[in-house]
Amino acid sequence: MTFLATRLKLRVNGEKSAVDRPWKRKFLGFSLYMTGEGPRVRIASQTIERVKAKIRDLTARNRSMSMEERIRRVNQYLNGWLGYFALADAKGILRELSQWIRHRMRACLWVQWRRVRTRYRELRRLGQPEWKVHEVANARKGPWRMANGPLNSILTLAYWQSQGLIDLVVRYQEIRKQWRTAGCGSACPVV
Repeated sequence: MTFLATRLKLRVNGEKSAVDRPWKRKFLGFSLYMTGEGPRVRIASQTIERVKAKIRDLTARNRSMSMEERIRRVNQYLNGWLGYFALADAKGILRELSQWIRHRMRACLWVQWRRVRTRYRELRRLGQPEWKVHEVANARKGPWRMANGPLNSILTLAYWQSQGLIDLVVRYQEIRKQWRTAGCGSACPVV
């Protein structure tokens, strides 16, 4: 690096510049990994952490906004993000990320249903039996724990799809299918 900086008068960012194995480095948010068929593209782990930080910001429980607005903002961000990263082999990662996003949304909804009578009303509206409504509405667990336990079986994937929240795996497969029908293989960008 000193040769580049002193002799060629080039600026070198020491944090980004390195000589290493391709699967240990990231390139524009992507990373490489080896299979029996050769190298493949995946989403870099730093990119996953960055998207999670953005989703944490969009789904902050203390941020006052309607669930429709929250879903709209999350969908807008995820559609753009997925349009860029659909090139990578990421079905498993996207499944986990999608589950995590729904978990956060359930926690947000639980915080919005702050009062017990509101919880009763909303759970009844979702068609739950009275014994379950009473059990869940009177629970004293925190939002994150409630979102992982009782609410997980009530606010299912079908519920979130009916509310308009995109499923990352479904959207990922749609984008990849568009590429195949356009004749681009797996490396065609979405237009």
